[in-house]
This record gives sequence, structure tokens and C-alpha cells, in this order.
Amino acid sequence: MSIGSGLAQARRSAGLTVAELSAHTRIREALIHAIERDDFSQCGGDFYARGHVRNMAKALGLDPEAVVHEYDELHGGVPLPVRAASVFQADTPIKIRESRSPNWTMAMGVALAIVVVFGVVKTMGGRGETPTAEVRPAVPAHSEAGRAFDTPGPTRRPNSLAAGTVSGPVVLKISAKRSSWLDVKDVSGKKLFSGTLEAGKTSVWRAEKGMKVTFSDGGAVSLQLNGKDLGAPGRRGQVVNRSYGLRDSTPS
Repeated sequence: MSIGSGLAQARRSAGLTVAELSAHTRIREALIHAIERDDFSQCGGDFYARGHVRNMAKALGLDPEAVVHEYDELHGGVPLPVRAASVFQADTPIKIRESRSPNWTMAMGVALAIVVVFGVVKTMGGRGETPTAEVRPAVPAHSEAGRAFDTPGPTRRPNSLAAGTVSGPVVLKISAKRSSWLDVKDVSGKKLFSGTLEAGKTSVWRAEKGMKVTFSDGGAVSLQLNGKDLGAPGRRGQVVNRSYGLRDSTPS
């Protein structure tokens, strides 16, 4: 009787179905059917086949070692044990270099050579001073009379007129290069304009004695006072307060 037939007969004698044996041994039903037909190809190898045969024999009350021995006899015998030395033997022998003490003789020789080279360089280079070029301060050019030429400074254009420079009514013309907020008042505090002068627009205001103007962006507008070009009252983004034609005040 083959191993599979013996296991199948033992299962039937024990009154167990394949499903019950599968639940007891945790072996799939399909695999139990295959083993009972002596088909061990689904076990995944001899190692797993021996384990399944042992578990089934033990569950059915048979001698598991005897059944496994019979399996080994029919399938080539028990595999030979593998020696650990053959598994872990290195293909290429590892050479371990012996540590050696430092060669002090060579080190002393290198140090002596460095000292000799340094001495030769020191001797050939003299005192080792590095020549430096004399730096003299720049002298401004002089004219034939011995006086230095005067360098003209930047011409500053007044952006407002002081008291007494305007006689009669004050006429202020403001042109906007960019949209800018203005606040224009006469000397009595009367508001002549307060709002935004749009880019590209020009407005003219007239006051008998003078006026005060607040610019939110001193670089956004250009001025004319009584027909005279004053340019921009300040820098770009600068808030500027200016007085024009006032006799008792100065530009701010």
C-alpha cells in the first residue's frame, strides 16, 4: 500500500472527512486530496511534503516518523546534512595585514629636509622684506596762478519762493506726471483743493497773498509759480509741505 493510500484508509477508519482533517491539520483540502493520490508535486518540495505527511499521520493516529521514513525511501532518501564550514567558506582568502610601528627614521629624515629647504630659501631671500610701493595722496590740479580749480557743485533749483520774492497775486500751476493727492489752502486757511490730481492733468490756483500746499508724492508733480518753472517739490514718494508767496513764513 502506498503512502497516500495508507493515509486515506487511516482517515476513513478514523471517521474523518477531508474537510475535518484539513481543519485539524491546517492543510488545504485540495492538497490532502493530492497527497492521498500520491501526488506530492503541489507540496512545494520534499521539505514541505515531509511536514504535511508527518502532520496527517500524527492526526490520524499513525507513527509519523515511520510514514516520513517510508516517504524518504520512495523519494530518494533523507537529504545529507550540510556542513557549516562549506556554507561559510570564503571563495577568496582574506589577507589580514599586520600592523607595523611607524617608521620614525623616515619621519626624522623628512623633517630635516624641510628645515634645510627653509634655511636655503631664507638665505637666498635676504631679510625677507617685501618691497611696497609708496602711496601718496592725490593732489588736485592747479591753474597757472597756483590755485586749485574749483569743481562746480550740482545746481539746486528752488522748489518754493521765500517771503518777499513774489509781489501781488500768487498763481500756482501744478502738472501731474503720476496720480497724486494734493491739499491746497490760501493764507487764511481756506481750502482751494483737496483730492487726487490724475496723471497727465494740470490745475492752476490763484491766491492774493500766498498759499500752502501738501504733496503726498513730491516727485509725482512739477510746478510753475507765476510762470516760473520750479520743477518737482520733492523726491518720489516723499510727503512735502510747501509755502508759496507768504511774506511771514519760509518754505518747509
